[in-house]
Amino acid sequence: MKTFALATLAAAALSAQMPVAEQQSLVAKYCAGCHNDKIRSGGFSWATVDLSRPVTSAEQVEKAIRKLRAGMMPPVKAPRPSAAVLRTFAASLEASIDRAAAADPHPGRPSLRRLNRTEFANSVHELLDVEIDATKMLPPEDTSRGFDNLADAQTISATLMQSHVAAAGRISRLAVGDATMSPLTETYHVPSTFTQSGHIEGTPLGTRGGTVLKHQFPADAEYIFEVSFFMTDQGVLWGTTQGKGEQLEIAVDGARAALIDVDPNISNNNEIVRTQAVKITAGPHSISASFLPRARGPVDDLIQPNERAIADSSAGLTIGLTTQAHLRNLSIAGPYRATGVSETPSRRRIFLCHPANAGEELPCARRILGNLAQQAFRRPVKDSDTSELLEFFKNGREKADFDSGIRTALQLILAHPEFIFRFEYPPADIAPETNYRVSGLELASRLSYFLWSTAPDAELLRLGGENRLQQPAVLEQQVRRMLADERADGLARNFGGQWLRLQNLKDILPDVNVYPNFDENLARSMRRETEMFFGNMIREDRPVPELLTANYTFVDGRLSRHYGIPNIEGERFRRVTITDPDRIGLLGHASILTLTSYANRTSPVSRGKWVLDVLLGVPPPPPPPNVPPLKENAAGARELSVRERQEEHRTSEPCRSCHQIMDGIGFALENFDATGAWRIRDGAFPVDSTSELYDGTKVAGPAQLRAAILQHQDAFIRNFTQNLLMYGVGRVLDYKDMPVVRDVERHAAISGNKFSAFILGIVQSVPFQMRRS
Repeated sequence: MKTFALATLAAAALSAQMPVAEQQSLVAKYCAGCHNDKIRSGGFSWATVDLSRPVTSAEQVEKAIRKLRAGMMPPVKAPRPSAAVLRTFAASLEASIDRAAAADPHPGRPSLRRLNRTEFANSVHELLDVEIDATKMLPPEDTSRGFDNLADAQTISATLMQSHVAAAGRISRLAVGDATMSPLTETYHVPSTFTQSGHIEGTPLGTRGGTVLKHQFPADAEYIFEVSFFMTDQGVLWGTTQGKGEQLEIAVDGARAALIDVDPNISNNNEIVRTQAVKITAGPHSISASFLPRARGPVDDLIQPNERAIADSSAGLTIGLTTQAHLRNLSIAGPYRATGVSETPSRRRIFLCHPANAGEELPCARRILGNLAQQAFRRPVKDSDTSELLEFFKNGREKADFDSGIRTALQLILAHPEFIFRFEYPPADIAPETNYRVSGLELASRLSYFLWSTAPDAELLRLGGENRLQQPAVLEQQVRRMLADERADGLARNFGGQWLRLQNLKDILPDVNVYPNFDENLARSMRRETEMFFGNMIREDRPVPELLTANYTFVDGRLSRHYGIPNIEGERFRRVTITDPDRIGLLGHASILTLTSYANRTSPVSRGKWVLDVLLGVPPPPPPPNVPPLKENAAGARELSVRERQEEHRTSEPCRSCHQIMDGIGFALENFDATGAWRIRDGAFPVDSTSELYDGTKVAGPAQLRAAILQHQDAFIRNFTQNLLMYGVGRVLDYKDMPVVRDVERHAAISGNKFSAFILGIVQSVPFQMRRS
């Protein structure tokens, strides 16, 4: 296994090793004054570290290495040796620890892994070709270190398991179809912050606003569409002044199914308008609801084209700014008067056979359920599995028909622990505290959920069952095949999105009074830009540092206007070259700049903390209790800029010591407002983006900040590697894992830090391929 080259790499690192006596002299001169047994600054004393064997204090030494690599120690105001000397010192500590780790590899003991909501939905789609929204079926996930796939944070409760049973029943009906089910109503909500003044991609051409979605219909039947519209708090329809005669078109797969006249006299937020029953066949269909524009020319909004509500301070009311009607909810009710179940993609996936008579039913059911169970459980089916499933089939068959029997057994499969959990079994009679390889099938699942966030496909299961995945050449071929597959987009969305904290963007709603041009459309475009940027890194196998240095990005018309990029229109994203050095890389992405701001202003602290934590892996300590918040400008007093208020806030302890680490980073990004738009003024004040960073580097603006961060590129790459490994093995890492992180990092450096090199290093590592009993 490649990772056992740890000893070779550690030996190579020794070529630049600092002798122990020189290390001791450096510590005595620059470090021991604060980090001694008496003062113990930061809770650490070098007096407890045997520099000839730092592995004996590895937990503390790894923290010191992290600070040294990021340039945080010694403090900027204290005497410090050159950066080259500090790097050599850190490398010497690492090499010593890595030599010891090579003699005793640490695979860790991952806790029982459960499919999170994303993995569950993807696995259902892989198994049944049915798209579901797991967020409506299962409780929210707990997270750890920003990720929702780590076993350490995954809870198991009665409520969760009841939700899985209910979800299994619903999904089995959607997949098999059910002409006897009772009518249900599913509602899709459109946020009030979502702009509805233009065409929405996926709705018929020539329409505006509304929504478009994919809905799975359980039977050939009649369905009723229900809609409601946004109102003001006064009970007035948005669009009353211009909405007379407006119509809302309901389309199924792009063809008009119903046309609703919008009544401008509607006066209740919950008032529902229903269509006549519409006949629709079973299976997935694209459903849209959009307005037919009644006039050409500019929209006569009361203030400007903005679809959000705004508080009227004089009246204490909330009024709508727009004069166009807005769709609030689209609901689909049914089935009514079902006539059967048409052939659907999911039925074609499920029914490998169709019995012609009663004698053929049991063999056919055995074949269907055996195939489904093998895919769902990600292993060969046992006789006990088949017997249990056939009992459920018989119970369902007795109540109705063959389809009912399959549907009942499928519900068991979807609620079965072997589907919901990823069990890994130790070899028989293995001694305690022994490292062992996971099986080929378990490795196939680890690989698939790492790179695709879904179950392994037939090729992975075949190679896993043949125990060929452990062969380095076969494993590399499969990794490259998987990274080239469109399912690898899940790695960009799930790992990239969670590492960068993009999930927090949904909780940010900039104040409409301060940022009237911000809306849900822009927020979605922001997130999509960063996901596509990260996905391009994977598809083109780009060097990881390019996350910070890329002179390209992906924008649609909405985001290009926000950035001031000309000649981009429409909803299609396209790659553009960035010519502004301040907009290059992640630090220029509006998604990052918005999620690190407050509703009414920027936050140098949040931006600095994000860079330290997410990019460099050296999060500042949490604030002590009872620290006062940043003062807002008081009415009648002299107005202060965000920078002036922040500098006033950190004039004394306990604020100063932490803020001097974070604030300099945030100040350098002050030319970006709270929505990531470029500005040269903060209200009445010219923006001052000059600052001094925690390592003493003086910068002015985003471009110089990026250059300063790249001076610590090793810290950035190491933190990226650590997060990718943590996501890949599904557990929180500790100091014992750092030798593996460095091993992956060193091998990737040989390959020019290409993205695939980090992936290959992780899947070939001890933690990924092994466990400890």
